[in-house]
Amino acid sequence: MGGQTRRLAQLLDLYERNYKLIERLIPELDLPFQDAVSNSKSDLPLHLSVQERDRYTVTFKLTYEFIDADGVRRHPDIWVRVYRDAAMAEALECSHRPPWQAEDDADPSAWRFLSEQWRRNLMLGKWLEYLLEHGHGFTLTARPRSRSKSSAASSAA
Repeated sequence: MGGQTRRLAQLLDLYERNYKLIERLIPELDLPFQDAVSNSKSDLPLHLSVQERDRYTVTFKLTYEFIDADGVRRHPDIWVRVYRDAAMAEALECSHRPPWQAEDDADPSAWRFLSEQWRRNLMLGKWLEYLLEHGHGFTLTARPRSRSKSSAASSAA
């Protein structure tokens, strides 16, 4: 049981680390937009799409989009849930966290659950570091916004 508790603590530390990386990538974690694209001089455009908003959480997808003869492919296509109140970010499996199916701490499915969460969230952290190194970000200047009537009128003049 002690190893399981330590493993869970390490996973929670990883969630906190991912949150700090996401804060750098997306400084406004209330995400005042639905969809946005970050462009980098040394990497593919990064697409962010908000999937769900709650009082203390936001769930979004981060992906690259590839267009080929078969249509649009998204890879990696990572769903992330940010817990703003707890300052944690978790990579999800598609749109949800896999269910906890362990009977108790000694159940092998508990180890499997933690291992899958660890693998997925470690990958998220490494990808976030890569994105930041390549200059990606959804800062105020990069996010989409509507033009105000006054700026539209001055543009027309």
